[in-house]
Amino acid sequence: MMKLALKLQEQAELADKLSAHLDAQDKTIDELWTTASESRIDAYEQGQLQSVSLGEVLEKYKNL
Repeated sequence: MMKLALKLQEQAELADKLSAHLDAQDKTIDELWTTASESRIDAYEQGQLQSVSLGEVLEKYKNL
């Protein structure tokens, strides 16, 4: 395990900055997710896409 050369206060400040950076919203990504989800909802409502139960999904991927 690597030991950090930063003081505890500096580690806390670094963690806060990293967390804030990771939580920052990206409008482009948000717009892409919105477009994709709306498209899937439309396809489902038009009968072009079927739903799958959570149980089926979990069963399919439980041994990966």
